Amino acid sequence: MRADRMRVVHITTVPESLVSYLRGQIDFLRERGVDVIAVSSPGHHLDAFAREFSADVVAVEMPRKITPLRDLRSLASLVKTLRAQHPQIIHAHTPKGGLLGMIGGWLAGVPVRIYHMRGLPLETATGWRRALLTATERTSCALATRVLCVSSSLREVALREHLVDPDKIEVLANGSGQGVDATGKFDPARLPPDARAATRKRHGIPDDAVVLGYFGRLVRDKGILELLGAWQTLRDAYPKLHLILAGVIEERDALPPGALAALRGDDRIHLLGFDWNTPPLYAAMDIVVLPTYREGFPNVPLEAAAMTRPVVATRVSGCVDAIVDGVTGLLVPPRDADALAAALRRYIDDPALRARHGTAARERVLLSFRREILWEAIHQTYLELTA
Repeated sequence: MRADRMRVVHITTVPESLVSYLRGQIDFLRERGVDVIAVSSPGHHLDAFAREFSADVVAVEMPRKITPLRDLRSLASLVKTLRAQHPQIIHAHTPKGGLLGMIGGWLAGVPVRIYHMRGLPLETATGWRRALLTATERTSCALATRVLCVSSSLREVALREHLVDPDKIEVLANGSGQGVDATGKFDPARLPPDARAATRKRHGIPDDAVVLGYFGRLVRDKGILELLGAWQTLRDAYPKLHLILAGVIEERDALPPGALAALRGDDRIHLLGFDWNTPPLYAAMDIVVLPTYREGFPNVPLEAAAMTRPVVATRVSGCVDAIVDGVTGLLVPPRDADALAAALRRYIDDPALRARHGTAARERVLLSFRREILWEAIHQTYLELTA
């Protein structure tokens, strides 16, 4: 790396996140004189990221959970790394990565410290855990030079909880964490003409079925119990209805055994695990559903929109920025299976409404959420903060 180029260190605890946060952005910034170094926990995901994107990476073990002794070791390693790299900017992501990054950057004397607020787990936490998460966020925000927030609704939550000074936190461009590649990966015109039929055939779904689709972790706070409740309401009324669930079942915030048994025992529910080739799955779906309890700015509604699919989601932070209710999708109250079923029923019964909202959704992402819009806003922020 040349001494006359800006150097930015991105920090996140989980290396798998680097792909979704930085895909395409590294090359965009490199062309504009910015070198990016990624710091995350060691493992094959970090190595694969370095190979795929020709990226400079440094492995620092950073547990996702709060583990005081291990966290102190992580912090010491991080400070040592930052002093060796001499970045003008550190750009840290997620609550744990933000906390370690902001403390480490402050101790290492990094002049510009950006905390990228992508979600607030405290929204659904209670008791001592909520108090701990609140203290963590306040510390990260206090030590940050600038706090970037992925959505206006999340910024409102941060201000309401008194996590950060209003002059320090901003939403870049139109929000989102990375925008969406609506003219590349998520352009339906780029798929083979038989993608929809072939994907359905591969998963045993008839051509004439109406398919609901969900992408994400299969846990409570993603609203899977409400989705199951809505499904059980609709299943018998619509014999041709199918449900695709693409995501992993996790032990943290786990679903009760009865719910898991119901999901696994239904021959019209298709559990796919993680399927990274998502565009053909979107093509196979008719309606995308996201009944989550909280978000920062979810990627799935933008991807679905790019693929001309309407989304039924909950009226919570993040989702209200990603979806225009009654125009690109439908919003329902969180934790309300009956309302979720009613919204899904509207789309099931009205293919023309699905098509109209799907078309409007793609037009919106092309206008406001192309990745380059956000990348340019990030670059300008770097220039401003180092001027």
